Amino acid sequence: MSAPTVVERLAALERFTAATADRLPERDLAPARALIGRAGERLALSQLHTVVALAGATGTGKSSIFNALAGVPLSQTGVRRPTTGEAHACVWGPDSADPLLDWLGVDRRYTRDGGTEPDLSGLVLLDLPDYDSVQAAHRAEADRLLSVVDLIVWVLHPQKYADKIVHSGYLARFHRHREITVVALNAADLLSAADLEDCTADLRRLLAADGLDGLPVLTTSTIGPPGLDPLVKAIRQAVVARQAAVRRLAADLDGVTAALASAVAADPPKSALDAEASRALTAALSQAAAVPTVAAAVENAYVHRARKMTGWPLLRWIRRTRPDPLERLHLGDHRAAVPAATSLAPASPAATAAVTKALREAADRASAPLPAPWQDAMLAAVRSFRDEVLDALDRAVAQTDLGVARKRWWWRAVGLLQWLVTAVALVGLLWLGVRLGMQALALPPLRTPMVDGWLPMPTALLAGGLLAGFLIAVLVRPVVRLAARARRRRAAKQLRASVQGVVKQLVEAPATAVLTDYTAARAALREAAGAGGRR
Repeated sequence: MSAPTVVERLAALERFTAATADRLPERDLAPARALIGRAGERLALSQLHTVVALAGATGTGKSSIFNALAGVPLSQTGVRRPTTGEAHACVWGPDSADPLLDWLGVDRRYTRDGGTEPDLSGLVLLDLPDYDSVQAAHRAEADRLLSVVDLIVWVLHPQKYADKIVHSGYLARFHRHREITVVALNAADLLSAADLEDCTADLRRLLAADGLDGLPVLTTSTIGPPGLDPLVKAIRQAVVARQAAVRRLAADLDGVTAALASAVAADPPKSALDAEASRALTAALSQAAAVPTVAAAVENAYVHRARKMTGWPLLRWIRRTRPDPLERLHLGDHRAAVPAATSLAPASPAATAAVTKALREAADRASAPLPAPWQDAMLAAVRSFRDEVLDALDRAVAQTDLGVARKRWWWRAVGLLQWLVTAVALVGLLWLGVRLGMQALALPPLRTPMVDGWLPMPTALLAGGLLAGFLIAVLVRPVVRLAARARRRRAAKQLRASVQGVVKQLVEAPATAVLTDYTAARAALREAAGAGGRR
């Protein structure tokens, strides 16, 4: 055990509290925050001193032990409650412990620096108020100091060593602090050797039930044998080792991390939203974003624009008078200024309800493996942008390149061919017009070539040009429709990708943040638990 190790564990616990600050209830994190603050303060104070507290009920003789070790009657003794109402401190050695005692909040102080045997230089011995005091303030003071001292000596009496208060209220609660716990059965001189053996055996049984099995039981007396030598030896070992403060913090860390373990017990899922949940959510949001409507508009717009270029040139003006299906939705040329919103109708109540349902199902799937507090955090994260989803979907649709702005090369080729056959028809029409005009003016007719010996060339040009234009339009129409359907499928795919982008940004990203915090918190708590937390 070393201070750097404890500091590393405390740092890990602090990372845990940072990762869970917005995820777990404050009441669950309060003990961890208190320990982090208390540990930092204790480690910053004197590490030359070891704070040993004598704790016990009224009449157990702890004040007598305190006075005997101090060599001066500093603490009042007696058998009536309350006896010790305020903590007393006795400091061994020349080094001042005033800052430490100020932090402990102990005002009654005495310094014993005579240097007599045994050498306990660095010991700060506290006589605590009785934990069974009839005064609530006395009990509260005892509990406060028990939560911060480095080593606790539980002074028990043969007549009340089995008292439920000390076992269920204190010793069982401190079962993780065995390394900084000493149990002294005082007034051993009152018992015969056989009775003392039976008494200590029964006390060990009770300690085992408290979770302190194997903990040594010291026998002491301030009047006769065996005296205080066993207790002094145990205290001296702690003072010389200067490890009690670190061990106390390590034990506190074990307790805090054990209490928090259930909050990060489950293995985290690989991703916040699995493939099935993402597909279901994308499908629901696609319906809310009117993706089928926009995809159908893409198909119609493709047909509309293609026919404007591939239809008979003399009738294209009719097509131009018809509105473009995409422009009516403010979904025109993606390379132009992108509109802030479309003209799509708001999502229907059914679509909105489907979105809410899909969000809830996604949150349930994402949080299912996690402990309860994180399930609530996951649900809140998934639904955190619920009110913004529909607007985000509308913007995503508006910003999607639907692939209909660019004119296809074959449109141009067919359009050029239409102009050529139209030009042929116009040449034939003009030729016929010239012939009719010359006939009207009684001018000699021009020699007109014949096709197959019977069809005048002007008529052939006019009829052939018109027929060719009609045939081209008829033949191109199914090609345009097939290409439009293919464009519709690609546009629907691109729109779903845009919707999936909204899912990732407004749903998956917050959910992933919760999962990231959970994973970080889990790793940090494991590190904070250390070897003690794995026992």
